[in-house]
Amino acid sequence: MGCISEITGQTRLTGLLGSPVSHSKSPLMHNEAYRLLGLDYVYLCFDVPENNLQVAFEGLKKLNVAGFNCTMPDKTLMSKLVDELSPAAKIIGAVNTVVNDNGKFVGHNTDGTGYIRSLQDCGHNIVGKKMTLLGSGGAASSICVQAALDGAREIDVLSIKDNFWSKAEKLVSDINDNTDCKVNLIEMNDDSIGESVFSSDILTNATPIGMAPNTDGCLVKDSSILRPELIVSDIIYNPLETKLYKMAKEKGCSVFNGLYMLLYQGAEAFFLWTGKEMPTEEIKAKYFD
Repeated sequence: MGCISEITGQTRLTGLLGSPVSHSKSPLMHNEAYRLLGLDYVYLCFDVPENNLQVAFEGLKKLNVAGFNCTMPDKTLMSKLVDELSPAAKIIGAVNTVVNDNGKFVGHNTDGTGYIRSLQDCGHNIVGKKMTLLGSGGAASSICVQAALDGAREIDVLSIKDNFWSKAEKLVSDINDNTDCKVNLIEMNDDSIGESVFSSDILTNATPIGMAPNTDGCLVKDSSILRPELIVSDIIYNPLETKLYKMAKEKGCSVFNGLYMLLYQGAEAFFLWTGKEMPTEEIKAKYFD
């Protein structure tokens, strides 16, 4: 790995659970941050499909690890396994960060703050904007909640009618009841995507559609709905340029991928585990720019 200076008998274990995880940049950035700050921690990836998650979680608890991240497809189930949920994770119904708090494993969700910081890093602001959000899973829910809390004017959540639809309905109702943002849950199809994007400032893909190895996938079939003043984000970062990303770039949109979201959600997780601020500028310069 090249950035871990020394493993000791007291090294604390952190890591990433999900499937697939071999592409992840999380070990690079966390281990470099540990090295820069002289912290005796290590970060590893564990390929854990959802059907093995409970066994893996119980094992990590027995090992008394410092904490870990969760990625697709494990975020929703993890919210049911942890000992306690943070207020945000409870609303979202998904966990991407677990912290060992003196033996009690607490689930958090840092995806939303990571997304908002990445949007700001690209020179944009959520305040007063309308967003078309594709997806209603863990990452999408976190983005929706944070965008509403941070001043979005309106959010169209476009989702297929599957087993999670009722959960999405509850989330949308909670946000509408507790924020000034208007959130609409809409069944996703080609027509509804086009209609929503027509009146939106931001289009965000928060689904795995387009992620490697299935890079031909794209929820936007008609590129004519993309206009230069539209901000387009795809939270996927493998590949760096998804089919949606390329379409938006060709249309002159301001476009960004999930790399900075990964960095900033990771920075918040890092703080929850260590109590230290991740040196994000150094990490960004080395691995993200």
